[in-house]
Amino acid sequence: MVTYEAVKDRPKLFRALTSLDPSEFEELLVAFRAAWDEYRDSKNKERQRKPGGGRKPVLSTMEDKLLFILFYFKTYPLQEVIALLFGMGQSQSCVWIHELSTVLKMALDRMQHLPERAAHQVETVLAEDPENEFALDGTERRRQRPKDSIEQAKYYSGKKKTHTVKNNVIVTLKGRKVKYLSGTHEGKKHDKKICDEEQPTFPEGSTLYQDTGFQGYAPEGVTIQQPKKKPRGGELSVEEKKQNALISGVRIVAEHVIGGIKRCRIVKDVFRNRKVGFDDSVMEIACGLHNFRTVCRAPT
Repeated sequence: MVTYEAVKDRPKLFRALTSLDPSEFEELLVAFRAAWDEYRDSKNKERQRKPGGGRKPVLSTMEDKLLFILFYFKTYPLQEVIALLFGMGQSQSCVWIHELSTVLKMALDRMQHLPERAAHQVETVLAEDPENEFALDGTERRRQRPKDSIEQAKYYSGKKKTHTVKNNVIVTLKGRKVKYLSGTHEGKKHDKKICDEEQPTFPEGSTLYQDTGFQGYAPEGVTIQQPKKKPRGGELSVEEKKQNALISGVRIVAEHVIGGIKRCRIVKDVFRNRKVGFDDSVMEIACGLHNFRTVCRAPT
């Protein structure tokens, strides 16, 4: 069985299993414990029987609970596999996954590492950051092929030749944190269309780096830095190519941040869970974990 006691003194293995170092795990554990107490209190209010009866849970300690859900997000095994590794049944593992995902999200929210989700609040969130340069990018994730024919057509991505979902992210270029995460949309929806529908706001005088997928997107009061497309039947000048290279060199930070988010294989591999809204929730948690790691590992 995989337990916290078995892996806590093996830092390299610990990071491979959870994406966190032991010291980072301990820091997150404090907020996770408080979130668990809050979650159980809310559940106990709905109970008719006094809590504490029945068999003792396999994940008896808070450390094992946090290890379980971080292991699931980092490695994304089949439920039968994680059930075997943690000494429980498949149905139990399913219950733990959804309960502890909620608690982990609450813990990251307590620590203020979750990205903003309300588009009209983005300006306020970005204004609180000392930076005034940001990057906007989209990221696509594969999901299982839906059984329903209407859903198949909705989620089929001509670009990826598979079924996908998509989010836009706004990141800080120096701090490399995810400040805003859009809603989760079908993968074939254009990046710019998501912005047009949600209309995130930006502080006056800020600079926004974006790729050509956002061609024509220009919020008021914001300086847009975007590579210039090659004209039809023509060529870019040497100066234009140099400018494109400079913009791309700055904007690549957004790609690195997305790579950090996708250290959690649950948002990198083909998404298998079918609970409504869970595909959106896991992306938000993965962004929160990335922000948490970024803050912990920032040079002092």
